[in-house]
Amino acid sequence: MNLYEHTIIAKQDVSPAQIKQLIEKYSKIVEKNNGDLVKTEEWGLLDLSYIINKNKKGNYIHFKIKGKSNIISDLEKNEKIDKNLLKYITIKVKKFDLETNYFSNKEKATEGRNKK
Repeated sequence: MNLYEHTIIAKQDVSPAQIKQLIEKYSKIVEKNNGDLVKTEEWGLLDLSYIINKNKKGNYIHFKIKGKSNIISDLEKNEKIDKNLLKYITIKVKKFDLETNYFSNKEKATEGRNKK
């Protein structure tokens, strides 16, 4: 079994209910292809590095997936035709980092730096 980190960026005007639908939709695709969804993270509305289709921000959703390569091809095939998405990326990794939360509250992150 391969390990993948898969991130999608939805448009800035997508509602929270639509984001939940996107998560459910892509989770079902993983499960349908006998994959294991190890972790799902909603990173929230973040600034984009550059404007994409008149969007300055995007809703980031991150999946940690364990399974075969056909899962990724099926995910990306569906994401190409989804009008709510701006971009997606998949990275094959050797192991998952399940402890670190990179997009936690910024106040907590600065508190951790001040304690050192």
